[in-house]
Amino acid sequence: MFHTRPLRWGFVVTLGVLGALLLALILVNLQNVLLSVFIAMFIALGLDPLIRWFQRRGLKRGGAIVAVILLFIVVVVGLVWAVVPSVVTQIQQFVVGIPNEIVRLQSEAWFENLSESTGGIADHVTTWVSDAVADPKTWATIGGGALAFGLAVADGISTSIFVFILTIYFVATLDTMKRAGYELVAASQRQRFVSYAERIMDSVGRYLSGMVVLAFCNAVFSFILLTVVGVPYALVVAVVALFITLIPLVGTVITTALMTVIALFTSPAAAIIVLATMLVYMQVEAYLLTPRVMGKAVQVPGSVVLISALAGGTLLGLLGALVAIPISAAIILIIREIVVPAKARA
Repeated sequence: MFHTRPLRWGFVVTLGVLGALLLALILVNLQNVLLSVFIAMFIALGLDPLIRWFQRRGLKRGGAIVAVILLFIVVVVGLVWAVVPSVVTQIQQFVVGIPNEIVRLQSEAWFENLSESTGGIADHVTTWVSDAVADPKTWATIGGGALAFGLAVADGISTSIFVFILTIYFVATLDTMKRAGYELVAASQRQRFVSYAERIMDSVGRYLSGMVVLAFCNAVFSFILLTVVGVPYALVVAVVALFITLIPLVGTVITTALMTVIALFTSPAAAIIVLATMLVYMQVEAYLLTPRVMGKAVQVPGSVVLISALAGGTLLGLLGALVAIPISAAIILIIREIVVPAKARA
């Protein structure tokens, strides 16, 4: 047919290419909206195990949903009201105080010995950091200019509000949306599809909620540890740790290195205490907290965690690294529960 009607074939192919390009353009323009919807759905799946927990305690589904929504609102509003002002203040103090901290560090006897043993390299590095921080062009480059930075902040706030409202809607209507989606599946395959879909979503939900609990424990422990050893800006570091440690394996290592470097500005002893304590905490988290918190959630091998975090971070930054691991958990569950049994029956 293609040889006898080349004009028709060319027209159909051209329409197909134009349709694909139009679809790609639409997806690019809607990427922020689609990403917000994706984040809200993941948060809703992470809150679903909490709803089931309330149901097991005697609440009906509707009451459990209302309880979780109210708890979610209280936590978000509480964090914004109690944590954000302190974090902003500490960030300002951190930016202003960096040059003074570097000067104080350079005056320490142990740092002078380190600088002499390295041929002045340590002193050159700290001087370069101090000059870069004091240069307004550095912050203009980081922020992309004051106007661009302000627009980015405003866009982040509006996106957060949109995700917050959408999450509440998804939590309230999750069962309804799932039933509507299941009706699109052929009746002959629906029961099997529902069984697998529920197990996947339940496992991903447990995984997400478990990682949030572990990250919260890590952040609280980091804040207490830094406060005890007298490290400034402990709250800022704890908030950063809360998000980074959502990435298992990699996140805790990154925050431990960050905390150790920041503690070094206080004293070498503080840095050693922070490093040793965090190494002990990582063992407690790996062998005691994680098995208890994660429960029945699908376990993701360490190599897959690293590959997923790297791939997701390359595509979407920190958010991509956080989301990539639950997606990997879902894929592993599909392979384990569907592909492997099917191959065994073949």
